[in-house]
Amino acid sequence: MARGGINHLALTVSDLERSAKFYDEVLGLAGYTRQEVPESTQTAMKTRLLAWVSPAGSVTMRPAKGESADKTHDRNAPGLNHIAFAVECRTDVDEVHERLEKMGAQILDAPAEYPYFPGYYAVYFTDPDGLKLEFVYWPQP
Repeated sequence: MARGGINHLALTVSDLERSAKFYDEVLGLAGYTRQEVPESTQTAMKTRLLAWVSPAGSVTMRPAKGESADKTHDRNAPGLNHIAFAVECRTDVDEVHERLEKMGAQILDAPAEYPYFPGYYAVYFTDPDGLKLEFVYWPQP
């Protein structure tokens, strides 16, 4: 993995089964596959863990604990605002959008070209806990 790349992203969710079903679909669209987490790792970390892997890195997921499980994500508060997954072309963004609609995902902004950079074409949506996600095609010079 290149220096500066993100090795893994660890998510905490309010409902592990609901979010696992959602992320199986979404991360599958991004080229990740579910991988079993060894029981010894889960025992050492004292929590249930799920994981998805790709050549770009991994995403892990664990359940929220105690009173934190009832809190909702606020992307405008300090912390994570959103996660963007790259795709290879504009058509991929449109296809992902169709799949997200079939899944019943909450679409925040339909596929469109956004003025952030020339050719920036993206769709924005949320996960079951309100975390903002994006699939983007951004042609690099």
